[in-house]
Amino acid sequence: MSSEIKNVLLPIVDSSTKVLIVGSMPGKQSLVKQQYYGNPRNHFWPIIGQLLQVEVPEDYCERIALLKKREIGLWDTIEACEREGSLDAAIRNEKPNDFQTLFETYPNIKLVLFNGAKAFDVFKKHIGLELLAGRAYKKMPSTSPIPGKNIKSFDEKVEEWRIILSYLSQ
Repeated sequence: MSSEIKNVLLPIVDSSTKVLIVGSMPGKQSLVKQQYYGNPRNHFWPIIGQLLQVEVPEDYCERIALLKKREIGLWDTIEACEREGSLDAAIRNEKPNDFQTLFETYPNIKLVLFNGAKAFDVFKKHIGLELLAGRAYKKMPSTSPIPGKNIKSFDEKVEEWRIILSYLSQ
């Protein structure tokens, strides 16, 4: 039986954010740690390190500072949902986050990258792609460590995520 889960992670975004990376709903480990991509097996932080050519700090606050310094923000499409376990496929009855207010508050966001199909599908269904008018957006291969369909290698993921670099200040 699934139970309702609330997303406790606030958006990581400020007035200098140019790229917003949007997940679906954090997994159990991330919610417990109150950290984006808190599962050490998730490829998100290693991909960021590779793209930015930096050693990603172990400390979560330093990780967030790195993203902010490089004009990258994080949020999730889902504010609350029902889910058994951590799989996106198990998500039901999702309630979306308020992206209209976020985009009005932070107009410098130029690129929205959806981390996986579920993030994109929920945004499209509950919020609508028309809200992204004037912004570039792309559905990216998931950084999740959970095997699924259309799994790409780490290097293939890095190549696709490389789009981020053309939107950041040098």
